Amino acid sequence: MRRFTFDNPGFETAFAAFLDERRGSPPDVDAAVAEIIARVKADGLPAVLDYARRFDKADLTEATIKVTADEIAAGAEACEPKVREAIAFAAARIRRYHERQRPADARFIDEDGVELGWRWTALESVGVYVPGGRAAYPSTVLMNAVPAQVAGVERIAMVTPPGRMAPAVLAAAQEAGVTEIWRIGGAHACAALAYGAGPIRPVDKIVGPGNAYVTAAKRRLYGVVGIDALAGPSEIVVVADAANDPEWIAADLLSQAEHDPDAQSILITPDADFAQAVAEAVERQLAVLATGEDAAASWAAHGAVIIAPLSASAALVDRIAPEHVEFAVEDPEALAAPVRHAGAIFLGRLTPEAIGDYVAGSNHVLPTSRAARFSSGLSIYDFLKRSSIVRCDAASFAKLAPHTVALAEAEGLPAHARSAAIRMKP
Repeated sequence: MRRFTFDNPGFETAFAAFLDERRGSPPDVDAAVAEIIARVKADGLPAVLDYARRFDKADLTEATIKVTADEIAAGAEACEPKVREAIAFAAARIRRYHERQRPADARFIDEDGVELGWRWTALESVGVYVPGGRAAYPSTVLMNAVPAQVAGVERIAMVTPPGRMAPAVLAAAQEAGVTEIWRIGGAHACAALAYGAGPIRPVDKIVGPGNAYVTAAKRRLYGVVGIDALAGPSEIVVVADAANDPEWIAADLLSQAEHDPDAQSILITPDADFAQAVAEAVERQLAVLATGEDAAASWAAHGAVIIAPLSASAALVDRIAPEHVEFAVEDPEALAAPVRHAGAIFLGRLTPEAIGDYVAGSNHVLPTSRAARFSSGLSIYDFLKRSSIVRCDAASFAKLAPHTVALAEAEGLPAHARSAAIRMKP
């Protein structure tokens, strides 16, 4: 864990170097991924099944690659009742939040008499990638599939590596309106979603997190399909004053550190004694945390404490541009108001980031690696397209056509000019 003091003469140099560090640079897998994609594109299902055998030791066939409706129902039924209840509760809140994001179509007539507007339509199909193993989270299913369902996407195809699927994941898929589930993961799953493979039909967009191979595949497949983003390690900044319980703040920092040794947790506080109390609380909690190994590695390599006045916190947050930021202070609204670059902002001492991960309703798929400077979290807009609408009558066409001809001729595009000129009255 690094420690910075805002009024230290060397702060700026040290902090800038800290921001420039790359956390968990992924291995260079692009060449391998390119080969996988090319083979799936050329050979389809046989290539997908071969990669499943090679990478996942799964002997799948065209008949067994799809999870049946009965398997989904049985798995969901096996989910622990309190977890099923929590999944339904979370899904309902996520659904209501994203319903409020729904944009409206519009039509209007401007000052020249041209009718203009736009209309929104949903994507026809979406692929949701859900990692396997420890990262097979039901919340991943809900946060990616529910907004697609709300947007009106008709086909939501989920892919997840072969093996026993957690009942909670199947319950979440059922709750979120997933229409089909395929037992494949990795780059070959992304390629199958993009190009189609046997019974797996192509989709229009791929969303969801994955390992370096999945991320590289999404990057390469962009343009064939849409993608949500290229996810990096989790991160949190907690802005806290000394009125907080150090144990609470330590728990918040570790809530992200436990995700991954490359995750990042940063505390900004004006009180050095409080910072020390939080650091000690972190060590106590690490000693009993089931995920303590990853969390300890994250805190040691990428954790930071910044001693700085609260008045400087917004500017520091903007420079970090974190995935999550908490303002656990007396007046969180005032401190958070200037912040421009953050994936999600949590206000007040009773709003830990974990609430947003699961049941607040806001989406937990958020920009990482300082991408909050130019992008936003997943929303209903990721599953909608906007088409412009233009309509001229004789009077409005007469006003626009001469300027159209002039600009087309200036650009050396005579067919463009003629398309307007041919309609102009002598």
